[in-house]
Amino acid sequence: MKIWGRANSINVQKVLWAADECGVKHEREDVGGAFGGNDQAWYLKMNPNGVVPTIDDGGCVIWESNSAVRYLAAKYAAGTLWPVDPGQRSEADRWMDWQLSTISEAMRIVFWGLVRTPLEKRDTAAIKKAADDAGKLFGRLDTWLADRRFVAGGHFTMGDIPVGCFAYRWYALDIERPDLKNLRAWYERLATRPAYAKHVMIKLT
Repeated sequence: MKIWGRANSINVQKVLWAADECGVKHEREDVGGAFGGNDQAWYLKMNPNGVVPTIDDGGCVIWESNSAVRYLAAKYAAGTLWPVDPGQRSEADRWMDWQLSTISEAMRIVFWGLVRTPLEKRDTAAIKKAADDAGKLFGRLDTWLADRRFVAGGHFTMGDIPVGCFAYRWYALDIERPDLKNLRAWYERLATRPAYAKHVMIKLT
């Protein structure tokens, strides 16, 4: 399988993590950001949005990171990463959608403000507000995890991958955070997974 995208992209990290969890051998080519290429005709033919990642699994080309995670889980890890029971799978799906619709914007502001913006150009008020907002939103996940080891129940699924990538940034960034014990315990469980440590728990750039 071929994966196009730079390793420091959170969306690429989701797919790399999922591929390793599924035991899928893959090669990655740097595209996007400082590497460029995502605005070229050859790339846009695969991915009309010109963003990363894009994957090619034996001629099946997929873009949108959460869609790629679902594809990998369904094809290579049915019954584990891809819950067979529709109800349990809906729990995984909900938290994948929650990452996109709810937590993503606040975390984007914090990450870009602290990591990809020079100190003299940072909007500290906006960063603080976004961090406060993210803390409240992560509080919802903390409550959900009160009686669950993972977002879809007792075992790790695809649902843990997108929001798990954001959890690493949440704990790695230099911000004030509320004491969310269930969230922290879940994050520490993720941190024991080799693929998470390899692809997600890296220097923020």
